[in-house]
Amino acid sequence: MKKTMIIPFILFFGVLLYSQENEFRKTENKAFKVGEKLTFDVNYGFVTAGVATMEIPKIKKISGREAYNVTFMVNTVPSFDIFYKVRDRYESYIDVEGLFPWRFEQHIREGGFSRDFSAFFDQRKGIAKTTEGKHEIPAYVNDIISAFYLARTFDYSKLKIGDKFHLENFYKDKVYPLDVVYLGKETITVEAGTFNCVIVEPLVREGGLFKNEGNIVVWLTDDDLKIPVKVKTKVIIGSIDAELTAYEGLAGKLTSKK
Repeated sequence: MKKTMIIPFILFFGVLLYSQENEFRKTENKAFKVGEKLTFDVNYGFVTAGVATMEIPKIKKISGREAYNVTFMVNTVPSFDIFYKVRDRYESYIDVEGLFPWRFEQHIREGGFSRDFSAFFDQRKGIAKTTEGKHEIPAYVNDIISAFYLARTFDYSKLKIGDKFHLENFYKDKVYPLDVVYLGKETITVEAGTFNCVIVEPLVREGGLFKNEGNIVVWLTDDDLKIPVKVKTKVIIGSIDAELTAYEGLAGKLTSKK
C-alpha cells in the first residue's frame, strides 16, 4: 500500500474511533462509584420484616462500554418468612459515562408469586430486546434502577417545592413517564445516623421496587452523594419503610451527616 493511501486510511480509522467513543452523552457523577454498598432494614409497621441491599460490586464491559453492575435485593427475615416470604433481586448495567442502562433484570419471588424479566437496551438502535419481544425506545430510556441512580446526580439546591425532573422508564413492553418531584428538606434520624436530607417523590407507574398503591417518598442526603436514607411506600394494608442501617465504599465525604 502506498504512503498516500496509508495516510487517508489512518485518518478515516481515527475519525471512526473518535465518533464511536463520543456517540453518547457524558453525565457528571459525584454521587456513587464501584464498591458502594447500602444496607436497609425494611419495616412493616413496628416490625422489621426484611433487609434490603443496594450495591455496585463491579464494572463490566457491555456493548463495548464500561457499565456499573448495580444490584438491589430484598429478603424477608426468617421470622417473617412464615407470613410472607420475599426473595427479590433487581439488576441493572448502567453506562459509566452516560448513566443510562444497557441491561435490566428482575427476579421476583413473593409468597406464591414469581416473575422473571430481562431487557437489553440497544441504545444505538433505539430498541429494547426483552424476554417478551422487541420494542422501540427513546434515547437514554431508563429502567427503574438506573432512573434511581441517575436521580442521585441531580442538583436539587435551586428547586422550589413541586419542581420536577422528567425521566422515562421502560418496563415489560412500554415506556412510562417517570417524574421526580422535589418536596423540600428535612433532617431525619435512622440507625445509620442523623442526616440533612432532600425529599423527592418518584411518580412510578410501573416496574417499581415495591408493590405500591400510591406515593413513594425518598429522603436523600443533602450533599453530593444523595444517598437514600429512608424510603416510604404505601402497600395494600399500611406502609413499608426502608431505613438506612449501614453504608460503605462511598464516592466522597458524607457532609450531610450531623
